[in-house]
Amino acid sequence: MDRRLFLNQSTRVALTAALLPAVACQTTPDKPTADAPAGAPAAETLAGTGVADNFELQELTVADLQDRMVKGAETARSLSEKYLARIKALNEAGPMLRAVIETNPDALTIADGLDKERKAGKLRGPLHGIPVLIKDNIDSGDQMMTTAGAAALIGHKAKQDAFIVQKLRAAGAVLLGKTNLSEWANFRSSHSVSGWSSRGRQTRNPYALDRSTSGSSSGSGAAASANLCAVAIGTETDGSVVSPAAVNGLVGLKPTVGLLSRSGIIPISSTQDTAGPMARTVRDAAILLGALAGPDPADPARLPIPQGNLTDYTAFLKPDALKSQRLGVEKSHLNGPPAVAALLKEAVAALKAQGATIVEVELNKLVNPLGEAEFDVLLYEFKDGVNKYLANAGASMKNLADVIAYNKAHAAEAMPFFQQETLIRAEATDGLNNPKYKAAVQKTVTGARQAIDGLLKTQQLNAIIGVTTGPAWCIDWVNGDYSTGVDFSSPAAMAGYPHLTVPMGQVLGLPVGLSFVGSAYQEGLLLALGYAYEQATHKRAAPKLLPTVQA
Repeated sequence: MDRRLFLNQSTRVALTAALLPAVACQTTPDKPTADAPAGAPAAETLAGTGVADNFELQELTVADLQDRMVKGAETARSLSEKYLARIKALNEAGPMLRAVIETNPDALTIADGLDKERKAGKLRGPLHGIPVLIKDNIDSGDQMMTTAGAAALIGHKAKQDAFIVQKLRAAGAVLLGKTNLSEWANFRSSHSVSGWSSRGRQTRNPYALDRSTSGSSSGSGAAASANLCAVAIGTETDGSVVSPAAVNGLVGLKPTVGLLSRSGIIPISSTQDTAGPMARTVRDAAILLGALAGPDPADPARLPIPQGNLTDYTAFLKPDALKSQRLGVEKSHLNGPPAVAALLKEAVAALKAQGATIVEVELNKLVNPLGEAEFDVLLYEFKDGVNKYLANAGASMKNLADVIAYNKAHAAEAMPFFQQETLIRAEATDGLNNPKYKAAVQKTVTGARQAIDGLLKTQQLNAIIGVTTGPAWCIDWVNGDYSTGVDFSSPAAMAGYPHLTVPMGQVLGLPVGLSFVGSAYQEGLLLALGYAYEQATHKRAAPKLLPTVQA
């Protein structure tokens, strides 16, 4: 979810302290205590290395890994073993990133099978033998659980793979494990803490361990950034792919709703939900998108796919793709928090240097008034979707009411920092035939699409750019998340349109992303623009697992 909707829907913003942090966040107890709340780590949790990483597979791309396997220097098994060893070293030890909620006991068996296929001359594609992590709200019909991070669903194992997991396996990827997330994809409380779940506890940002990973795809963001996998899959309703991608220094793509199947994914919204790739490069994100995309008869998308299924989005990637392109830049972000605005102005200069024309637009001004209606849409659709998922999942929880009752009965475990008022509000809704719900859907979807398409047409734009979100804020178990001054996820989220974020630079070592937003099924164009920007600037910098921000 967009930060605006979860920050008590208020103006609780601490810009000076949050945007230019010079000291530790000090959210961790000075000493370990026996009565610390569940999920609160001891002081040694923040013992980051603060040194350059010498991991053998550090920052290697999918193409790099494939090249090693082609040359016989690696196998799918050896790659999986190395990533699993790194997860063991960094996830529950050392900096304790808690990005991975569970590793796959079948991973090495899968890898062995793919290695046999390679020896026999059978290659399934660019993901053959590549270790991938997926978010723990995506079904996998194996020994791993699917819980949305909730203690209430511990023990639940899906009957079958989600449709996108079927495609991932068919593409030859090694399903390495599942990532932690903001519990219930951050749809539980207005005082939520991104990256915290009652099952997985607190995910930490590998750039500064006392800073948030954002959410809800928190673990996917931290894991891909810290090189715990080659690429990862997140899910988004409003900001949950692009925001954690941005604050973890990644490329993240929220596709058009309908391009990727939602079947077998614990839902929030049938209107806005989608899975999406998270990677260290635009090319790797494009490779993963091509493997996942495709129509699913069980998921009637609201936006019909106008062309045949694309399987190779890398064909769009050209270094000169910005030449003669006309882009609109979100005007409010140019006048936003100074350190972030400076990065955006630098990005605008780089885009112009590559041949793009830039004009100022005000997209957020058109879409921000739709926020309350969007939240109503999500409340209604969450109850409807979760009840349908649980009714067919074979889990001990049969509906949302059961989850609420479980959390209340196990409050010390499930709710040590924030409550479940959003779940309760969703449970109080009375179905998708309610006129209030129908009006809210019409208002948000139509309003957001008209805003984006209107600007693209009237200003003759190819895409709209802006700051994805501000630098990572402090992990705060007392007050919950807070804004760092800028957000750009809601327009594309409400419209169901694609949104790409690419690393734009850093504020005191904390990454900030540049967003590219377009109309329906313009993933190829956005990837092309993002790739050209990436190749011209190379703003991705690997994290150093520092305990806090260095002034």
